[in-house]
Amino acid sequence: MFQAYKYRIYPTIEQQIALAQSFGCCRWYWNYALNLCKETYKTTGKGLSRKAIQGLLPQLPI
Repeated sequence: MFQAYKYRIYPTIEQQIALAQSFGCCRWYWNYALNLCKETYKTTGKGLSRKAIQGLLPQLPI
């Protein structure tokens, strides 16, 4: 038997802003990595590994 719980949160205005910024950064990095994978595949015929993509994250400018 499986159980599921649903939660509803009510963040404050400051928390809503912080969440929106975090989600925006995640969306940007996802699109950046996806484009990089596509371009790498076009040029080399090989994709990038997860480790290679995750290794790029600390090197990005803030």
